[in-house]
Order: sequence, then structure tokens, then C-alpha cells
Amino acid sequence: MNRQHYSYTHYANRQVAEGFDSLRFSGPIGEMLLETQERLLMDAIAPLATHPVPGRPCLGVHVLDVGTGTGRAAIGLARAGATVVGVDASAEMLDVARDRAAAITDPPLDITFDVGDAHALPFPSEHFDVAVSLRVLMHTPDWRRCVGELCRVSKQRVVVDFPALSSAAALESLVRHGRRAFGAKVESYRVMSERAVRAAFTAQGYRVIHVHRQFVLPIAAHKAMGSRGFTQGLERGLAAVGLLWLLGSPVTVVAER
Repeated sequence: MNRQHYSYTHYANRQVAEGFDSLRFSGPIGEMLLETQERLLMDAIAPLATHPVPGRPCLGVHVLDVGTGTGRAAIGLARAGATVVGVDASAEMLDVARDRAAAITDPPLDITFDVGDAHALPFPSEHFDVAVSLRVLMHTPDWRRCVGELCRVSKQRVVVDFPALSSAAALESLVRHGRRAFGAKVESYRVMSERAVRAAFTAQGYRVIHVHRQFVLPIAAHKAMGSRGFTQGLERGLAAVGLLWLLGSPVTVVAER
């Protein structure tokens, strides 16, 4: 795999790692994104729990978080009772994740962070109950290979997300690719079609059982407005006329073996 690809080089930086959460998840819209992400993960994973208890709906579930970054999803799942392994190609991002996890002692977390590449996961087949990979496929050099690895190491379910080809994110992606071609240091992510993602899972013997689309307008636009209430009201109106189904992004997909 090309280790000079921006998805490796951009995040191999302590300053980027330490500023990642505030850049992505600060403010009311960032908080809304995190709450939605946690709810979607709980809905996908909690039904697999062998002995859930109040406050720990994922107890007994073995989860792999691929591209864990600063560990937000991994830590949330561990707090819910899951046994979690988080892997990322960036040692710098993992340092931040370990620091965040170490600061949480109630409840104690069953969580491990290790360096690992989404294209070649260092685990046996069907080693985990669930494999999760959020905000990763949009950046990886070979996203289909990553889907194959996620499906290989999971016994039951895989959860991924991606910016939709039929959304405003497609225009932003095009602009970023153009800026990068002229030397700008930007994350020139890809947009993806739901059909292509479904086909990739089907090829691995999985079927998509749930699809969630979050926003019609770009996340950047909602962050610029900075009002959770306004965002919720506006997006409800757009969804009511069918635009969320047509243009919604990011898209979260749950697939089952």
C-alpha cells in the first residue's frame, strides 16, 4: 500500500491528532454528530450483547474499531460494556486515544489500542463479533479491500459510513481534489454510491440491513449556522419532502453476515 498517500501522512502528526476532535466535533453540530454516531452504533451492536445490564447495553460484545483515530467510538462502546480493540495507521492518533481512555476509570474500560492498517488487519477471520469503521473508507487508497478485511474479521456485523455521491459532499470533494492537484495540503476524500457499497458487501457474503442518512445540507453549512435547533428543524423539513432520501449524507450502513 502507498504509505505516501495523504491518509497516512496527514494523520502522522501530533498536532493534527491533538486538534482532531475539536476540528470535527466541536460546537452544537459537532455534538449532534457524536450523539447520532453513538446512537447508530448502539442500535447496531447492542442486539448482539450476550448479557446486557442497565447502562451497559453492549456487555459481552467483542468489537474492532478500524481507523479508530482518537478513539471516540471505541471509548463510547467500551463504556457501554463492549470489549474493544481500536486500530489505526497513525501512532500519533493512537497516543491521543490512549490518553483519553486512561482518563476514564468509571466504569473501567476493556479497551486496547494498536497500530494496524485497514487494508490488512492483523487478526484471524471471524475474530470479532462486530467490525466498525467510521470516516475511513472515504480516505483509504482501496476502500473495497478495506470492506473485505472488515467482513473477514467479523463474525456477525459490520458498520461503516461514507459521504454520498448524490450529495453536496460530491461538490466539496471535487473542489478539494482540484486544490490538492495545485499543491494544497487538504484531505481530498472520495464520495461513494450506496449501490457500490452494497455490492462490495454482497461480494463478501454480507447483506445490508440498515441505512441511515443524516443531513441534506453539508455539515460545514450547519456548523457555520451553529444552531442545533435550526439544523434539526430545517433538516426535518427537507426530509419531509423526500430530499433526505435522495441527497442525505453521510450515510451509515449496517451489514450482516
